[in-house]
Amino acid sequence: MHIGAFILPNALFVAPMAGVTDRPFRKLCKRLGAGYAVSEMITSRPDLQCSLKTARRANHEGEAAPIAVQIAGTDAAMMADAARLNIDRGAQIIDINMGCPAKKVCNKWAGSALMQDPALALHIVQAVVAACTPHGVAVTLKMRTGWSAEQRNAPALALAAEDAGVQMITVHGRTREQGYRGQAEHDTVALVKSRLRIPVVANGDIDSPQVAREVLRRSGADALMIGRAAQGRPWIFREIAHFLASGELLAPPSLSEVKTWLLEHLLDHYQLYGESGGVRSARKHLGWYAQSLPLPAAAVQQFRARINALTDAEAQLRCVSESFDHWDSAYASHPHPPQDWRMAA
Repeated sequence: MHIGAFILPNALFVAPMAGVTDRPFRKLCKRLGAGYAVSEMITSRPDLQCSLKTARRANHEGEAAPIAVQIAGTDAAMMADAARLNIDRGAQIIDINMGCPAKKVCNKWAGSALMQDPALALHIVQAVVAACTPHGVAVTLKMRTGWSAEQRNAPALALAAEDAGVQMITVHGRTREQGYRGQAEHDTVALVKSRLRIPVVANGDIDSPQVAREVLRRSGADALMIGRAAQGRPWIFREIAHFLASGELLAPPSLSEVKTWLLEHLLDHYQLYGESGGVRSARKHLGWYAQSLPLPAAAVQQFRARINALTDAEAQLRCVSESFDHWDSAYASHPHPPQDWRMAA
């Protein structure tokens, strides 16, 4: 699997997710089997380029190459400038966002809203490719199947983007109109793949090794991009890799393993956000981790209540360590708990 000059270790990618795929999370996913990860979306607006929020999103310290940065906007010149700025900051691949369905993004005609204006979308692609080519930086594109069921124009737009110099395209199998509702369909991904020479990546509802194999079979995609299913379960990448290679399911990680990964994740998280901000922003990750484990719903509720009441890093780390030790003692004899244990609180 190649993107520009980079040979990737596998074809399992971490999807860019605002507020989730920061540097600590990307590093952990790569460590646990992901071959590639894209940063959170970074705005192309000049007035926001020096904000603390943007600086954190553009932080790649200690991250393994290739460094991929996703940019979003509606003005071709601004997008080109944003690409050059992020290359100066260390980006080795630039990804264009035409897939975000969030209202605050689409209301400004960015993200997936660009798919309603193919001429503008292509103008942006051409400008970003022109900005990146002198630096030897590949440009990729993430899109949806279209704006709506009646405007499912991903195949045509993807072909135009390839002709403009984009080197990889990811397609989320939903329209913007769907948001994250309903079921992702990968027949459109298959149609895009049939028309393009560059790699095509399938994204949407890939939440298990079995589904991963089926999506690859059905779409013919060159790679898979996984987003929400990796929240609180970054080891999903090694599970899928093992299954695709052997046809056998990998045993789930022990609570002790997850505890080690989570504590390391938290320390890196605090380093990026500082103690106060890090403690608050880590709560969502901790909730996702608890939900992904074979725990009773009541245990997840109790854990969340404790975590949400804590305000300093030492107490948060101690709570995580003590909780995992308790769960290991209380539930280790139940490797396959009843299904209702896994229900979200």
